[in-house]
Amino acid sequence: MQHFSIHPGQISRSFWRHRQLIFSLIRQEVLVRYRGSILGLLWSFFNPVFMLLVYTFVFSVVFQARWDQSIGGSKAEFALVLFVGLLLFNLLAECFTRAPSLILQNPSYVKRVVFPLEVLPLVAFGSALFHAGISLLVLLLFSCFVFGLPPMTAFLFPLLLLPLAAIALAGGWLLSSLGVYLRDVAQVVGLLVAAWMFLTPIFYPVSIIPAEYQVWMHLNPLSFLVDQARGLLLFGRVLDWFSFFWLTLASYALAWLAFVWFQKTRRGFADVL
Repeated sequence: MQHFSIHPGQISRSFWRHRQLIFSLIRQEVLVRYRGSILGLLWSFFNPVFMLLVYTFVFSVVFQARWDQSIGGSKAEFALVLFVGLLLFNLLAECFTRAPSLILQNPSYVKRVVFPLEVLPLVAFGSALFHAGISLLVLLLFSCFVFGLPPMTAFLFPLLLLPLAAIALAGGWLLSSLGVYLRDVAQVVGLLVAAWMFLTPIFYPVSIIPAEYQVWMHLNPLSFLVDQARGLLLFGRVLDWFSFFWLTLASYALAWLAFVWFQKTRRGFADVL
């Protein structure tokens, strides 16, 4: 039996070795999305602005929704709290929904050329991160216009990308591999992502959930990341370093297991495709 071993440093070495290819593919994905449109990349700015206005109107005016009393009840405050949650969720949701088709849409990478297939989930994450960055810019501009400069804790926000990237890569490697062998994975992931949005405290605070269900809510890693992002960007709360450390550690362990799974299963991609 052939011995199969993957060193823990193989992920970082592969990413570093193919860094130019990764950046080139990310740039290509971003440009292709808006190719042929009149406004081009400006759509990446107008889309989050439009959605921010729509969500503000629907939840603040139509549903008369309000957050907890600790941040007041203005529509602008609710819009910002809501938008922070959607920013993080949309980043992960884009990575997860695209993952099952990453290999299926690029059969030539599998059959005809020697290509580092393991970088495709990182390319998807990089493309989603670009649009999340534009949304973050819209958020900060809106916050400055309404409330003034963001708190100093906002400079810690990029740290949240560490576990977020690991979760996105873990999902990308696992789902892209499964998508090759099981074509129904894309439909299942679409349903689960839709449910995930409402099971994450994006449109409501965890405090309104009955106590016996809150423990299940805290098992959702995105719940912690959304809460910490709001604290850093809006409320001036310092990062919960203890929980952040363990979530980051667990996320990278999960990413490593998913990478091992991907590398083992990729040997059968050509046969299936």
